[in-house]
Amino acid sequence: MSMDVDPARERLLELRASIDNLDAALIHVLAERFRCTKAVGKLKAENNMPPADPAREQQQIARLRRLADEANLDPDFAEKLLTFIAREVIRHHEAIAEAHAAPAGRGAKA
Repeated sequence: MSMDVDPARERLLELRASIDNLDAALIHVLAERFRCTKAVGKLKAENNMPPADPAREQQQIARLRRLADEANLDPDFAEKLLTFIAREVIRHHEAIAEAHAAPAGRGAKA
């Protein structure tokens, strides 16, 4: 029976290495996504557009639920993940909008 342990441990290490690689890929993909959303936030701030777009968020949720279902991933999990990311993006957009508005407010004379 002890002979089965070594192949099992070897397979466990292989699977964990794959998970580690996938985690790294997720981090890099998220970083790229946030670089893009930062540019969106800047564009919105420069053009006085609201930080949040509820219609877009609902479209994205429906789209990602479909993709999750096709990929055999729990659509509820995909929605929770997207909702979490969207809240963070909106928080960033609000901060960008505040920073964009701040210099104009400081330079104004009463």
